[in-house]
Amino acid sequence: MGIQKTHNESWEDYLEAILRITQRQGYCRSVDIANQLEVSKPSVSVAMNNLRQAGLIDVAGDKRIELTEQGYEIAERVFARHKFFREKLIQVGVDPETAEREACVLEHAISDDSFEKIRAYLRSCAYDASKHA
Repeated sequence: MGIQKTHNESWEDYLEAILRITQRQGYCRSVDIANQLEVSKPSVSVAMNNLRQAGLIDVAGDKRIELTEQGYEIAERVFARHKFFREKLIQVGVDPETAEREACVLEHAISDDSFEKIRAYLRSCAYDASKHA
């Protein structure tokens, strides 16, 4: 049985998917989101209505979904965490498929403050190692 996502985590997943799809193909549609997140089209429709009402996305006349400035900031923050955790997990020997899956969980699991402290600590470790090389 899967872990039930909070409202906020679900929204973050949708925003991140919109960002990644747009970066990959230059635009995003509901069907692209359904395919990437492996959810139903009706689920995407409900989520897009919620995100639009929250001011996080706009839907253009041609049904393309675009992030608002606020939506983009959230998506970029979540995706940065995802990339960070995926990369670090792979660096310590986790297979890429597992790292991808677990990065999806970790990106939501810690506060902004904790994430920044972990990132700063690892940067300082890398800096110290380069001084002693």
